[in-house]
Amino acid sequence: MNFGHSGLFRAPLAIALGGFLAGFLALSPDRASAHSMLLIEADTGRVLHAENATHPWYPASVTKVMTAYVTLKAVKAGRLSLDTLLTVSPNAAAQAPTKMGFKVGSKITVDNALKTIMVKSANDMSVVLAEGVSGSISAFAEEMNQAAARLGMTQTTYVNPNGLPADEQITSARDQAILARAVYNELPEYEHYWNISAIKYGKRLMRNYNTLLGRYPGTDGLKTGFICASGFNVVVSAKRNGRRLIAVMLGAPSGSVRAVKVAQMLERGFSAGGFSWLTPSMGTVNSLQPVNAAPPNLRDEVCGKKRKRPARESEDLEDEAEASLPPGIDPNSPQAILLSSLRTANSRPSALLGEYNPPTPTVEVFLGPTKGSVPVEEPQVASRKSKKKKNVAAAPAAEAPALAGTQSQPAPQLRQAISAQPAKPAQAAAPQRTASPSPATAARAFPTPVGAPAPAQPAKKKHAKKQQPDASAEASAKPAARPAR
Repeated sequence: MNFGHSGLFRAPLAIALGGFLAGFLALSPDRASAHSMLLIEADTGRVLHAENATHPWYPASVTKVMTAYVTLKAVKAGRLSLDTLLTVSPNAAAQAPTKMGFKVGSKITVDNALKTIMVKSANDMSVVLAEGVSGSISAFAEEMNQAAARLGMTQTTYVNPNGLPADEQITSARDQAILARAVYNELPEYEHYWNISAIKYGKRLMRNYNTLLGRYPGTDGLKTGFICASGFNVVVSAKRNGRRLIAVMLGAPSGSVRAVKVAQMLERGFSAGGFSWLTPSMGTVNSLQPVNAAPPNLRDEVCGKKRKRPARESEDLEDEAEASLPPGIDPNSPQAILLSSLRTANSRPSALLGEYNPPTPTVEVFLGPTKGSVPVEEPQVASRKSKKKKNVAAAPAAEAPALAGTQSQPAPQLRQAISAQPAKPAQAAAPQRTASPSPATAARAFPTPVGAPAPAQPAKKKHAKKQQPDASAEASAKPAARPAR
């Protein structure tokens, strides 16, 4: 006789199992909405919030926190000083962007190199520091791993100093929070490196990619990171009323989402500060149990075809720049970055993020032992991008006038007339100033509209020849005007 016991038991079991699976999948970092979040008190290490905090992750450029930590520990130990000059090697210059783009053989102090990696996230300067401290990338990576082991970062392995994609370069939110605590506890005299608002090199103004600096009250560090596989990462320190919180987020789908979620997490932590006894204890950051799994690869979700434009670390700053630019200003120009720092937001993704107010003055960086000891050089990266964008193949010698600050450039209508003329008449312009052009030449350079009076042709030709530069002047003028856009 069947009383339906199996059916009675199956329904609750199915519901319970379904709920368990739903909860498990919701927390699984392999899903498109995957992320890892952690909030701790810096002084005690007490965990205030945790989501997938011990799941392995690709660190991207938050790697540079460890690069700076190892470098500053070497400075503190007397192995080198902040004024030590380091040389840009071919290996450093060959690193993928983002980078400063200094030429091979350029020399930069440890101090200036540290500023570039913490603000500009310069991959080439990270290698310069690695080679300067340890002699090679592999030797420096070994020092990074030794430091991680000493600090109890049991889920972290480093193979390079900048966080460029590498399957073996792995960390977790737990480990990054442990490192951030060590940075503030062991290196308090170097806190100024973590919260620089912007750096300036020559005419280039580079704002910190950490958009919580100057927008979320109390933020004073540390570092962002991004590669397609990791998503948008950040390690943030914020301090209010003498209480410092450290927040870590790995795997955000965009820089703006990253900033908002971290601000919300920090706000909850500060708001509950006086009532911490009401919240259940989650232990300390070191006591969190690691998850044995492979790091998720978020390439399809973060950099896939669904995105309207390519994902990149600078997108938040570019959005700010574009939202506040007058007509005719290039969003990638120094003027655009400067204007972005003065922007009044038209719309805010979160009420917690205010208008940008730089917490520290812009810091100038330079090559050589002192400012002005080495002429400012045009970064290789910026030069190549400009050439590609404008589809101009200028000879290397043509870049020299740009470095000297030349700003002259023919008007657009004159450039069009110049490009339309054959080379030989242009070279002979001076001795043939009063000569009439041949019908064939005039037809090619200045075709006569139907019904136009014939005398107009010689007048245009004479005007164009009077102001026409030679080929070398034209080549030098075009690169010179690019920095002034």
